[in-house]
This record gives sequence, structure tokens and C-alpha cells, in this order.
Amino acid sequence: MKKQTGIWLDHKKATIITLDSGSNKLRTIESDIVTRERIDGETKKFGRFGDQFLSQEKHKERRIKEQTSNFLKSLLSEIKDMDELVLFGPGNMKKELEKRILDDSKLAPKLKKVVSSDSMTENQMIAWVKNFYHDDSNF
Repeated sequence: MKKQTGIWLDHKKATIITLDSGSNKLRTIESDIVTRERIDGETKKFGRFGDQFLSQEKHKERRIKEQTSNFLKSLLSEIKDMDELVLFGPGNMKKELEKRILDDSKLAPKLKKVVSSDSMTENQMIAWVKNFYHDDSNF
């Protein structure tokens, strides 16, 4: 039997649902992405030194980009042994993971579909993945 996997993901976490031989496994991976951070004592978004304004924006953007990259790498290492894969969830994180999967020649054929969906409970996620793989019109 094929290992059929669905991944619901957003910027906070990814939930990996694996259907294998009639059983289902659920695993949640938390991301370390910090989108809003306030440093103690920070009063402005910039510092002023003479005629120069120094902003922390580039530093924060670079940190978020690196944290996102690390999160996606950890997801790719989790799904390398799967036979079929579907991505679903709100936001753009699923699109970023899709790009990474399509860049990998071993993982690209395993990706069946990327679907937008709302927030779900764990039971709704499991039911969604089961319905996706049992409905022949999805392929």
C-alpha cells in the first residue's frame, strides 16, 4: 500500500497526516518563525545618528526568511519517504513548500495537488485527506 500524505500548513505549524495500510498517523511540527518581535526597551522602529536613520527592517526580513527556509527544510526531510502528497491550508506557505518540492526531482512527481483551505481541527484534517485520496476525480 502507498504512503499517502497530506500536509496542512501555515506560518505557525505544519500538520502531517499519513495514511498507511488503513491506519493514520498525525504529526505536528511547530515553526520557529517570529513575525512580530519587540525588543525590551525598543521605542522606535529606527535609530537616529546625525543625518542617518538606521532601520532594523532588513535584519528582521532576513531573519524571517532564514527561519522560513529552515522550517521548509525540516518539512522536506519529513516527506522524503512518502509516495503521494497533497498540500493544503490557508496562506502562502503551501505555495513556498510547493516551489521547494518542484525543485527536487525526486519529490516533484509525488506532489498531487495544492489546495487552499481554512483552519481545521485535527479530525477535520484527517477526514479531508481520506476524502482526497478516495475521490478519483482529484488526480
